Amino acid sequence: MSTPLDRRNFLRHTARYAGGALIAAPSLAGLAACNDVDPLAPGDRPALARARRGAGGYGPLVPAGNGLPYSIPAGFTLREISRAGDPLRRPGATGRVPNAHDGMAAFPMANGNVRLIRNHEIRDAVSPSLAPIGSRPWDARAYGRCTSLEARVDPGTGEPTVVDEFVSISGTCVNCAGGPTPWGSWLTCEETVEGVAQGRERNHGYVFEIPASATEEVTPVSLNAMGRFVHEATAVDRTYGHVYETEDAGNSSGFYRFIPAVLGDLRQGGTLQMLAVDGRPAFNTTAGGVPPLVPLPASWVTIDNPDPAVISSTTSCVAQGLAKGGTRFARLEGCWWGDDSVYFNATSGGAAGAGQVWQYRPLSANAGQLMLVFESPSREVLDSPDNICVSPRGGLVICEDGGGQQFLRGLTRQGQIFDLLRTESAAAATEFAGACFSPDGRVLFFNQQGSTATNGTVRGATFALWGPWEAGAL
Repeated sequence: MSTPLDRRNFLRHTARYAGGALIAAPSLAGLAACNDVDPLAPGDRPALARARRGAGGYGPLVPAGNGLPYSIPAGFTLREISRAGDPLRRPGATGRVPNAHDGMAAFPMANGNVRLIRNHEIRDAVSPSLAPIGSRPWDARAYGRCTSLEARVDPGTGEPTVVDEFVSISGTCVNCAGGPTPWGSWLTCEETVEGVAQGRERNHGYVFEIPASATEEVTPVSLNAMGRFVHEATAVDRTYGHVYETEDAGNSSGFYRFIPAVLGDLRQGGTLQMLAVDGRPAFNTTAGGVPPLVPLPASWVTIDNPDPAVISSTTSCVAQGLAKGGTRFARLEGCWWGDDSVYFNATSGGAAGAGQVWQYRPLSANAGQLMLVFESPSREVLDSPDNICVSPRGGLVICEDGGGQQFLRGLTRQGQIFDLLRTESAAAATEFAGACFSPDGRVLFFNQQGSTATNGTVRGATFALWGPWEAGAL
């Protein structure tokens, strides 16, 4: 359960749970440096400068070993710590780890262990042969869920071991991403607005909250005031307590903020608003043409009905926002807070359709500036940025959601890119997601999604990577 906070306690909680995000702001300058991309030679496609070992990178990738179909930098260790289809690691539990691993966050536990809360983006249609995995489903005809893991990290070797694993919410639908809060909870987001019309017991498209302190499945409460739309990710403004939300609804996606009525207690309702560039009503950013690093004055328009029972071309949240002059984006995904700003990805935005990274900096409680930080000129430079996390040392880990071979990439503060992990088999080439560092920065946890069907044959998994991070940018 969320605990109401005054602003002084809110900032205290921020310092506790923000991990490296607050001190990592200089890395974001590296994204701006990526705009200076030149062809390597006549006829070549543009490419980012590569960070070599000793200059931010960690050197060539080598086989990970242990039968894992991945390559990693020499000196690092990769372990699979949880796999779809395996029994849940809770004594006496009868369930199995679900498929479709997606968004995730890491939290410190009072006993020194690490709490991971993990989304499962199950996309099954209603079927009499399927049932929610948990005991307190919000909707018995919806099969999305979250699981919580407790990992003990060996103080000598750095190796994490899962000592507990349980279903933490069930009966939700298409749990894609979300975000951690400064008061110690995970916001899990439904990336669908399916509902009764599709055979579900309830309408979907909401945000739900899971306390990191929960030790058993929580009773789901939909946060309807935060909007009913195709949710992707969230990030909390560490100054004002606003919750920013991204929407992944193709080329008609909005960027939102939720102003809680009670700071730190989202169940008490609040106001949903959509970003609007001043003087440019219904500004369309999707096809490119926006100059990078040019601040655009922006403010917010209120969504009068954040929870429409019937979603149409006029009643949807994005339609309401556009009608008031809101700004249109292309498939908004990853969202994070740093440098007193919120950064978010438009995974298919720009002239090349290869992705954009945006910044909104609040200058007051009601207004600020929007800026295009980086637009990928080709898929050879950056291919569909999705989840992104900031390391405690100031580098960025980027989960690309492109085609073919999949990568985790690192980005230095100077805008140089390097490969951190690469798939080495077609069977392993589902998207990476959920990258997050342990609170002490020693371990990078991440997911390989696998099938998005309950009974899919490609098994998702959660991994841990650790090694000499201090030798490079991460």
